[in-house]
Amino acid sequence: MAAADLGQISHVIQLSVAPVFLLTGIAGLLGVTATRLARIVDRARAVESELRSASLQRSAQIHEELKRLTRRARLINRAITLCVVAALLVCAVIVGLFITAYYEWLPDLTRVVAAVFALALGSLIVGLLFFLREVYLATASLRFGVIDAQAPPS
Repeated sequence: MAAADLGQISHVIQLSVAPVFLLTGIAGLLGVTATRLARIVDRARAVESELRSASLQRSAQIHEELKRLTRRARLINRAITLCVVAALLVCAVIVGLFITAYYEWLPDLTRVVAAVFALALGSLIVGLLFFLREVYLATASLRFGVIDAQAPPS
């Protein structure tokens, strides 16, 4: 391997470090969103099991909570999907950087790589907005200090 080739490879590795850190951040975000989705599913299952023995009034409350949980699950699912798309696009950027460095016969892909990176960031932004909306929806339904008339005192 020639010294020029090694220098070119090290330069491409340096260029790909920032997208790799972005991938790490997206992976962390995916972990958080997947955990939230799992908690939503667990809560929905618990609420559904309560539905069987609920009174008519409590049954209506349970159906409302299930609607909220369904909406939250859809939002977090969209957030996960968009974050995964962002991660895949960042991977494509890294591959594009290496391809342009190795294959000189290809046309210049700089604009394509930049456009794919912009799409990745756009997807990440929209995914974060869905995540934020789900958090707002979750906190809007909190009831601290409210005593449920049907629940026995603890």
